[in-house]
Amino acid sequence: MQASPIISAFENQYQKSPDLVVNAPGRINLIGEHTDYNNGFVLPAAIDKSIVFAISKRTDNLLKFYSVDLDETFEITLEELKKSEKSWANYLIGVTKELIDNNHKLPNGFELAFGGDVPLGAGLSSSAAVACGLGFALNEIFDLKLDRKELALIAQKAEHNFAGVNCGIMDMYASLFGRENEVILLDCRDIIHRYFPFNFPDYELVLCNTGVKHSLADSAYNTRRRECEEGVYLLQQFNPNIKSLRDVSVSFFARHRTKLPLLEMKRCRFVVTEIERVGWACQALAEGDLRMFGTYMYQTHWGLANDYEVSCKELDFLVKNTEGNESVLGSRMMGGGFGGCTLNIVKKDAVENFIEQQALDYSKQFNIKLDCYVVQLSNSVQVVKK
Repeated sequence: MQASPIISAFENQYQKSPDLVVNAPGRINLIGEHTDYNNGFVLPAAIDKSIVFAISKRTDNLLKFYSVDLDETFEITLEELKKSEKSWANYLIGVTKELIDNNHKLPNGFELAFGGDVPLGAGLSSSAAVACGLGFALNEIFDLKLDRKELALIAQKAEHNFAGVNCGIMDMYASLFGRENEVILLDCRDIIHRYFPFNFPDYELVLCNTGVKHSLADSAYNTRRRECEEGVYLLQQFNPNIKSLRDVSVSFFARHRTKLPLLEMKRCRFVVTEIERVGWACQALAEGDLRMFGTYMYQTHWGLANDYEVSCKELDFLVKNTEGNESVLGSRMMGGGFGGCTLNIVKKDAVENFIEQQALDYSKQFNIKLDCYVVQLSNSVQVVKK
């Protein structure tokens, strides 16, 4: 996202230049879905679609927000930080409130304009980009001396307490730790990471946005989390040292799965195998075997569809439509589920034909326009102008 439109919007809104401009990327997750809140491993990366913040300090305690994309404003004071009816404002209020509640006092208010090109509802974590971008900007202009891991945890708490989504740490971590042409292997239990190269010049990462978000998406995330926790509780009778599904090996689960009710068994089976699959996928990357990596992506998708039951007919159609296409190495749904994007690894010289055919077939099947994006792996939240 270019910063200049947001800077211009800030100047028009506040009749001054911003003190600071920050770019906060969205993210993709290549493999490791719904494993983060089970203390497992994930493999996300920051992408070249982002939210830009232009921000300045004020001399009073007033906070002024301007959403450039929605052309909406919101005001609140530092003493009145509570949930708003405007959902977009809650991420900003939440980050501010979490900073203060964690003993990082803001001496005065601020005003900001923000906007970007991370598609809403596409599973690219625009919300994490907003939360991380604001946290990073406030850390800079008020010299709060927080490191990036602390900012990720603040942003996560804001999503929990103000957006009502009991999410894991992955989205925020990817936005704050991304590197160009690299993916992040994140251990969501110990909050440590390492990088793996993802630089395959003959292939592109293509996102196909279903354009749908089914009503189940709002409730299913927290429901799946509870189902996994119930599975852990039941498995603890065989090993009391189990604290999360991260502690359950595939072989252990195979021995005891028949003792679980069918629903909890299916949920746990997906997570346990997905955690192991992330390790195999990283080995494939280390060996430069992108075709094998793509095979693991397909396995993830059908596990999400059949065991975790968070897919939908639109996502399944797009993935199935790639099977047998020699130009596509891997495809899967990405994100919480019930809509959003599929992520596809496509041979570079076939991308145009791939997008055209997917869009044509999807339109015929659902009468919905398919938006597709080619994305590059990018750097983390950064200062653009100071």
